[in-house]
Amino acid sequence: MWQAMFSVTNTIALVAWIVLLALPRRPFPLAMVLYAGVGVLSLAYTSGLAVLIAQGGVDFTQFTTIAGIRELFSSDAGIAIGWTHYLAFDLFAGLWIARDADAKGFGRLFQVPFLLLTFFAGPVGLFGWLLVRERRARGPGGWSRKKKTPAG
Repeated sequence: MWQAMFSVTNTIALVAWIVLLALPRRPFPLAMVLYAGVGVLSLAYTSGLAVLIAQGGVDFTQFTTIAGIRELFSSDAGIAIGWTHYLAFDLFAGLWIARDADAKGFGRLFQVPFLLLTFFAGPVGLFGWLLVRERRARGPGGWSRKKKTPAG
């Protein structure tokens, strides 16, 4: 069961990333990435975690120590569920980066390295994007931009 979950979730994530990277950023492909990608991966994670809890395989105090996390990841169930967690959140971060980059006028080719970094090493790509986007996120004046008042 856990190997099947691992294989299916990897396939779902890969297809969603291909859609995000290669297809036009129109409402349908973006919705597909969100719901058929992130949503289904989140459902798989939730279902797998529920099965593991029902089997008595999770003691929530395990999440508070390295030894506890090591024990959780020492089983096929823990690996499949944990990996699905990574896949869902990395894809969500990639979708956010793509939408944010489009909204700020960054070209698709410029986005590719950040999306690939997010695909392979989630927080690295996200951190890189946060650094690059900052100037455009703040507008022409950057952090020092003052709000206009009605008086002028």
